[in-house]
Amino acid sequence: MRTLLDGKYAEVRDLVRANLAEHAKILVDEEQMTTADFRERVKDVVVMMAETGQTGMGFPEEYGGGGDLGASIAAFETLAMGDLSVLVKVGVQFGLFGGAILQLGTKTHHDAYLADLVSGRTLGCFAMTESGHGSNVQALGTVASYDVEAQEFVITTPDDASRKDYIGNAAAHAEVAAVFAQLEVDGERHGVHAFVVPIREDGRVLDGVRIEDCGPKMGLNGVDNGRIWFDGVRVPRNALLNQFAEVTPEGRYLSPIDNPNRRFFTMLGTLVQGRVCVGGAGINAAKVALTIATRYAVRRRQFEAVSPDEEQVLLDYGMHQRRLLPLIARTYALHFAQEVVAGQLHDVFSGPGPTEEGADEHARRMLESRAAATKALGTWHATRTIQECREACGGAGYISENRFAALKADTDVFTTFEGDNHVLLQLVAKGLLTDYAGEFEDMDQLGMARFVAGLAVETVVERTSVHKLVQSVRDLLPGGEKWDQEAGLLDPNYQLAMLRFREEHMIGGVARRLKRGIDQGQNPGAVFSRVQDHVIAAAQAHAERLVLEAFVAKVAEVPDGDLKVALNLLCDLHALSTIEADRAWFMEHGRLSSQRSKAISREVGSLCRKLRPLAVDLVDAFGVPQEMLRSPELLTWTDTGPA
Repeated sequence: MRTLLDGKYAEVRDLVRANLAEHAKILVDEEQMTTADFRERVKDVVVMMAETGQTGMGFPEEYGGGGDLGASIAAFETLAMGDLSVLVKVGVQFGLFGGAILQLGTKTHHDAYLADLVSGRTLGCFAMTESGHGSNVQALGTVASYDVEAQEFVITTPDDASRKDYIGNAAAHAEVAAVFAQLEVDGERHGVHAFVVPIREDGRVLDGVRIEDCGPKMGLNGVDNGRIWFDGVRVPRNALLNQFAEVTPEGRYLSPIDNPNRRFFTMLGTLVQGRVCVGGAGINAAKVALTIATRYAVRRRQFEAVSPDEEQVLLDYGMHQRRLLPLIARTYALHFAQEVVAGQLHDVFSGPGPTEEGADEHARRMLESRAAATKALGTWHATRTIQECREACGGAGYISENRFAALKADTDVFTTFEGDNHVLLQLVAKGLLTDYAGEFEDMDQLGMARFVAGLAVETVVERTSVHKLVQSVRDLLPGGEKWDQEAGLLDPNYQLAMLRFREEHMIGGVARRLKRGIDQGQNPGAVFSRVQDHVIAAAQAHAERLVLEAFVAKVAEVPDGDLKVALNLLCDLHALSTIEADRAWFMEHGRLSSQRSKAISREVGSLCRKLRPLAVDLVDAFGVPQEMLRSPELLTWTDTGPA
């Protein structure tokens, strides 16, 4: 099972695991060091890891990288089994800052920065988010004005709402920032572009730059988040990362993409790697929590439930099985869904760039949508799973040494950085409603209002005709008119059909609600706001279907044998748990009778009992290094207490 989960990048994952074990003491340092000292410790570990090559696998070989984006994603995901301040510091340095230089810059920038940033000699930050402009990147307030006489850009923060905020690496370590600002030439604005801006030299903050520490956070205190203001900071003309736009010496603005909206979203689309990485990190953090909680549950005894002479192991209780085993199944499902999106990312970014001949724009849009959907589900799953596992370990789970304190605190932000999950699901829904046409990520309310006003609702309703779906399912499954009552619960075609029905019914329902409001002459923005909960629900239903499809497809690839039997049990448990969790919707919409609903619950309980003997093997297959689990009191429990 471990071989299956590690996939084609098993060697990469093992390299990261070995490094995690080598630096395991950092988990103790996080609890014992001051914030300032721990930040230095995290920085030192990140630089040491850079020397092994594991953090630069996605960069071109000529700059010291590994030339394999898929390997880079696998390494980052695995790193999430350790200290998450290290993970985020790596993400900022190599994913965000390095990704901006690589994807938005050209050879001039690559030659100037990539070798040093890949090796960790130059530390940088990604200065996009502002205090007043978070998800609405198009409205950023920082301005970069071109001075034609000096052939320089002048970077200015006009007000406190436009200060760069929550910027990782900024408070202590970054020497260079990738700064996103409104490009202004001769008084004319050309939208948000990225610039390379030095902010420190030999540890000293440069003139015109003001940096303030964000202070203590809920978690990730090994990451030096800061705020940055720019007061007329001058950078040369070639500081503009000019993959998609250029300003000539005499002040002419040129771009291969004429439409400013499309240009902006193409630029942001090249940074999708961050979302893929965060989703994978959340899933892997959940694996750590499940490994600890499951191992504890087969050691800890409580109450004489079936024998007067011996208390019963926690995982032999049906409720404890119900708490942990569906989460293990869902983690497997999300792992395989993450594998799909990481593969798509590798394929898309290994092909022609978005402005090059042969570029597949539709594939890029599909990738952006799938990355957003998987990131949302993966990070929400981490938050829910870590909390459930903490509770499943009782009071012991509250002790810092047992890892849940750090896991909870450090992963909580995953649901909102690299895109707030609800905003990301709006992006997913927009793709579903337009079949991935038009400017994809225009998620501010004004943009949504324009989108709603121009939506071809009839086309959406026709495309998502539930009647057609039901007819095709009737042909596929036994039962004819009563396919959803008589098909086998463990038939993956039935399970997928149920999730597909929910998804298409919801998408069509959103389209009809939007049409009704527009036909009545209501303000498009108000119409969208009123149905926003339906929009999010439809996108989440779509994401759930993609996850199950990935799991079913993976099981189908595995040859017959014990491994396939175990995966089938897990896949069935995940599918039926998903249907059971939303049984009210299925019953409301005539796809689930009360009798069948009860049968699904019975089957979920039965699957949990069948998987109970495999539980430890299933979590051990995640391959979390023993040193990363810590939790000696939880994991060495015997009949008489801690060993």
